[in-house]
Amino acid sequence: MEIKRDRYLNKLISFMWDGQVKVITGIRRCGKSYLLRNLFCTYLLGEGVPADHILSFELDLTRDIRYRNPLELANRVREIVENQREQFYLFVDEIQMSDEVPNPYNPDGKKITFYDALNDLKSLSNLDIYVTRSNSRMLSSDRRYRLH
Repeated sequence: MEIKRDRYLNKLISFMWDGQVKVITGIRRCGKSYLLRNLFCTYLLGEGVPADHILSFELDLTRDIRYRNPLELANRVREIVENQREQFYLFVDEIQMSDEVPNPYNPDGKKITFYDALNDLKSLSNLDIYVTRSNSRMLSSDRRYRLH
């Protein structure tokens, strides 16, 4: 049985292409990933978005473990999206699993975080970014996009 989440889905739809990172937060196992990867993805596909234009990374899976490194994720997404005319969607699930990494250009300086990677990717005009997070402490300044 599928539980419809039209209210939350419509909120996501209303924030599409607003130039901001959309952060979906909530308690564990409440359906954040399902909302993004199933309901919203189905909506996008129904609107004619090609499946290969929906980039999805699940940081809790070993398949995507290398993308816990924010530099790896940003590089991979840029490889796919940069210099393309088509629109792409980026889904990053379980962002709390991301790592901080040393800055290769300033090893004694502040570490590079997922916030840095998302801020960088946000500059791509053909990329719309969505992330899920089980704990609202990370990216708490993005409360405007919390769906509850």
